Amino acid sequence: MVICLAVADDGCIDPRWGRAQRVVIATVEAGTITGWEEFDVSWDALHDTGSEGAHHARVARFLREHQADTVLAHHMGEGMARMLQKMGVTVRLGIVGDARRAVTTAAV
Repeated sequence: MVICLAVADDGCIDPRWGRAQRVVIATVEAGTITGWEEFDVSWDALHDTGSEGAHHARVARFLREHQADTVLAHHMGEGMARMLQKMGVTVRLGIVGDARRAVTTAAV
């Protein structure tokens, strides 16, 4: 399982999925985190630099490049959720708290 989530400086879920500054790609095998890589994506700064479709394409490219099959987020817009669903990405919303704990919980 490859999970993507927005993470804040304190190690908690960043509630701003589409406007995240940094995201994590976590690889989970048998309920254990086997990979944890953080990326400065600057979606916060890039969000309003073009159309909504261009921003969604940016997010989709990132997820495809990293083979993410699941996104954990506090919330996201309907358009983003619809796009991820069309990509076949599982979306789990309402996620708060410690990012590592959220990943291991989602992997169960």
